[in-house]
Amino acid sequence: MEVIYTLIPGMIFFGLVFVGVLFWAIRKGQYEDLEGDAHRILLDEDEPAGKKEGQRTKRVGLNYPDQD
Repeated sequence: MEVIYTLIPGMIFFGLVFVGVLFWAIRKGQYEDLEGDAHRILLDEDEPAGKKEGQRTKRVGLNYPDQD
């Protein structure tokens, strides 16, 4: 029973900290563009100059299982 006297104020403190972080994120603009990333992932990237259709470019440092 005595531990509840420590847990309740501690949880209130953490709750206030999380609410403060939420307001800080809103004020910094973290939630302004909710649709941008969702649409951006669907767009195709431009092909690099000089790449012919059907030709693969090898990227250094990436491991693709279908490339030899």
